Amino acid sequence: MITELTSANFDSFIQNASAPVLVDLWASWCGPCKMLSPLVDQLAEEMGDKLAVGKVNVDDEGEIAMRYGVQSIPTLLLFKGGELVNKNIGYVPLPALKAFVQSAM
Repeated sequence: MITELTSANFDSFIQNASAPVLVDLWASWCGPCKMLSPLVDQLAEEMGDKLAVGKVNVDDEGEIAMRYGVQSIPTLLLFKGGELVNKNIGYVPLPALKAFVQSAM
């Protein structure tokens, strides 16, 4: 399951997750974001019991993007225990996405 994250629910989603959290920062006009989104969806489905997944539309939630220094999208943020442990900027193929997530397992 993927949760749409906003400034209202972002912090509680990250802090209260019992599993590592993958956050996809994207925008509707971003070509690489459109390519990455189905891979994030697939990963959420495959690892749903071991990974919490959220998406942030940076056009609507610029404050979240600014807080994490996001200057380019797509950006993936990986949290474990409420702390940011890894960050990836740009499109990544599925094997690299899985390896990125495994780094927090």
